[in-house]
Amino acid sequence: MSRATKGCGCASAVMLILAAVASLVFWKFFWPRWKAQPPSASGGELQVHVLDVGPINGDAILIVSPTGKVVLIDSGDAGKEKTVLEALKRYQVQQLDYFIGTHPHPDHLGSAASILKATKVLNVIDNGLPPPTGLPNPSPTPARGKSAPPVAKPPARVGKKPKGPAQFYEDYREAIKQSGANYETAEVGKNYNLGGGAPLTILGPSQPYFTKEQMKAGGNEPNANSVVARLDYGDFSILLPGDAEEQTEQRMLAKDFELKARILKVAHHGSKYATSDAFLKRVQPDIAIISDGEWNRYGHPSQAVLDRLKAANTKVYRTDLQGEITITTNGKLKGDKLFDIKTAKEAKSSVWEGRLPQKDDSSRSGFIAYGDFGPPPKVKQEKPK
Repeated sequence: MSRATKGCGCASAVMLILAAVASLVFWKFFWPRWKAQPPSASGGELQVHVLDVGPINGDAILIVSPTGKVVLIDSGDAGKEKTVLEALKRYQVQQLDYFIGTHPHPDHLGSAASILKATKVLNVIDNGLPPPTGLPNPSPTPARGKSAPPVAKPPARVGKKPKGPAQFYEDYREAIKQSGANYETAEVGKNYNLGGGAPLTILGPSQPYFTKEQMKAGGNEPNANSVVARLDYGDFSILLPGDAEEQTEQRMLAKDFELKARILKVAHHGSKYATSDAFLKRVQPDIAIISDGEWNRYGHPSQAVLDRLKAANTKVYRTDLQGEITITTNGKLKGDKLFDIKTAKEAKSSVWEGRLPQKDDSSRSGFIAYGDFGPPPKVKQEKPK
């Protein structure tokens, strides 16, 4: 009898040990993945508007959640606040729950100060980094169809600090203070609940931040340190990497991030220094959206990037050719349909044709002469012999 009782006690101990091991395995390996699963979609409409802030390069992405919460990611260059504010009015946006500035370049933050002054903004998120020092002075952007005027030396202003290439960032920071918005630095892994089952998750930048010395292979450190976000809504997902470079992609690929997404907002306006083959193989996007300008001189989008997207069987949309691009979804896959995409206009040329660069979009070549955009030079047509 005592032997049977002893055997029963051993079996119980073994069962307890196995249960403890199973619990440990679940907690360590399966619980984080289960916890990271996005919530179910409410069935309401989610809107993503990739605004057309051309004809120079720029990003401005407006998100309206199923419950009406609003996120604006970047603002376009100085002078594009009218485009953004008109979009807010058109989509009946009363306030911005979040403004996310991906990185301190004027084609992403140039209009931010004006928007913060004109619109109620509750929260501002950026990477906490100022623009790099030693930037070249800006040159004016001429009106469409006009050539760039000569740059006159501005008169000295008494009692005021003269404007420089980083003035847009100083204005942006001052506007945050004046707005009363809550400010925070982007934190990898942090999740923002937009309501209705639509979480926005921060995937970058990871620390330590990239330095100029690490960008010798191409690209530049402000872009590489872009805020990267992912928006999920049921079966729908979109990756929003700002101007992230290939170095940023490599860092994300080395982490246990969920990168596979239905839609990819192509990083850095389609620069050859981003959207690597390895990154595309992980993301596997059905759709790629490129926010770029027809006057950009950096060869955006690069033919190499377009070729990589084509090889990945990804359908491409471009703001320079199709204007504002709007995605709507209820988060639920019905048959083979998950979302609708509408463009403001039809493309008059092939979306698969890249642009020829006149400048290199890399810090090794003195990248970004701020505002150095204008109508591209006319190509001389050779007369037939």
